[in-house]
Amino acid sequence: MPYKVGVFVGSLSSKSINRKLARALERLAPESMQLIEIPISELPLYNHDFDVDYPPAGRSLKEAVERMDALLFVTPEYNRSIPGSLKNAIDWGSRPWGTNSFAHKPSAVIGASTGKIGTAVAQQHLRSILSYVNSPELAQPEAYIQFTKGLISDNGEVTDSSVSQFLSNWLSEFEVFIGKVRSVNRPD
Repeated sequence: MPYKVGVFVGSLSSKSINRKLARALERLAPESMQLIEIPISELPLYNHDFDVDYPPAGRSLKEAVERMDALLFVTPEYNRSIPGSLKNAIDWGSRPWGTNSFAHKPSAVIGASTGKIGTAVAQQHLRSILSYVNSPELAQPEAYIQFTKGLISDNGEVTDSSVSQFLSNWLSEFEVFIGKVRSVNRPD
């Protein structure tokens, strides 16, 4: 059975370069990994008042995360951090207190930017949040993709063979990491 990997795309834009990156990863994933996007655009802003009666969008997100073997976060960098929509999704999935859907789920972080340092600062911030919600993270190799025009087509084809090979290797490392984490964590 392939690992089911829930994918969070931090950008809500349909034209997002990180959405293109997520499509590329889906195409490049080994047969032993099935990448499934977990939508976040319909979530209202989280607040504690919802804890007594979680809305359907919040329950749906939590259930989707719980069905996954691992999580992949594909995020842009907004003002040296992650987009508010992604933080909001993590808040929904980790609440109410005592029902953290992210706990013990192996995770990986990647992102694309037009800048040379990719999404390095946002990724570090996201890693801090994932540590707090007890989601073990792939530490190495890190993946900061400098997105240039035409690097990834709309359907997810990577046009640069060195980037394609890097992403394939990165996914293979993530697959190994998933297996390691699942072998030592408590059963689902």
